[in-house]
Amino acid sequence: MRMTTLCYLERDGSYLMLHRVKKQHDDSHNKWIGVGGKFEADESPEDCMLREVREETGLRVTRWRYHGLVTFVSDVAQSDYMHLFSATEWEGELHACDEGELQWVSKKSLGQLTLWEGDRIFLALMQQDRPFFSLKLTYRGDTLVQAVLDGKEIALNQYLV
Repeated sequence: MRMTTLCYLERDGSYLMLHRVKKQHDDSHNKWIGVGGKFEADESPEDCMLREVREETGLRVTRWRYHGLVTFVSDVAQSDYMHLFSATEWEGELHACDEGELQWVSKKSLGQLTLWEGDRIFLALMQQDRPFFSLKLTYRGDTLVQAVLDGKEIALNQYLV
């Protein structure tokens, strides 16, 4: 299992989104996601999130929330435990990202973006201010086939942005 973090920076009703368009052999090519990445040796989830946000945006997060753990299971990619965060305060200047284009996107417009289907579920849970959660998402190729929230299977369209 791979360990990763993902963070959504929030301001004025928008999230800072990363449009993954710069790497050709990228599982998330042309998708919109938050910023984050893989753990390095001896990092905690918070350490990894803070480092990845700084590397990808130039910003140093000073206030954040840990929303939950998302387990990705796939028949074509390595399984992943993703630690999900949002941030509301940071310091520094936003810089270009070598993994894609950064853009502030209104939360109301998220449904119009090319997102992973499972991301629509956890983004909705974040917007509902749900307490810490565990979400397991199972994919066959790029198709979401099962979602399990806090140990209970949910309808795939139950929580969507």
